[in-house]
Amino acid sequence: MASTLYFAYGSNLWKHQMAQRCPTSAYLGVARLNCYRWIIYERGYANIVEINHKQSESSAYADEIWGLVFSLQPSDVRKLDVNEGVPFAYEKENLTVDFWQRYDGKPPNPDEKPKQVEMLVYINRRMTTPSKPKKEYIYRMNQGIKDALKEGMPQAYVDAVMRMFIPNVEDEEVAEVAKKQALVFEDD
Repeated sequence: MASTLYFAYGSNLWKHQMAQRCPTSAYLGVARLNCYRWIIYERGYANIVEINHKQSESSAYADEIWGLVFSLQPSDVRKLDVNEGVPFAYEKENLTVDFWQRYDGKPPNPDEKPKQVEMLVYINRRMTTPSKPKKEYIYRMNQGIKDALKEGMPQAYVDAVMRMFIPNVEDEEVAEVAKKQALVFEDD
């Protein structure tokens, strides 16, 4: 069966969570989605918002989303659909991203020319108001940010975009709840 390329930009940046949710998934590299803005939306989780270039801000990373790319088998896509709350919390779309593939276990080099590749992205186009993250989500995002930085996501992107919503804190009080959410998401 054909695999699906998946662009992860939220807590699925955490490789442990992806291994729990999608056991046959394989990490492939990093990618950038242009003309979108990363936010935490009303539900307390990451979302992306399509923008018009005329709305552009001065920040170098304001109009792009960086993420990790995974190859998913059909069984993983079905499991991820459940964890992502399709079709209520998110909908599935195929969007074209700039993709840098990992080679020989080394992080890709974003200074090289990327490939343009269509990938599965989970998005909620109805709920686009920035909000505050759920407490347990901060823990999962920080684990994902650590993994993404090791794989080549730019530190400047994390600092300029993600840290506006996700404080760099380790709250061990929520760690167990967060680890359960990583395994099987349950909305409150």
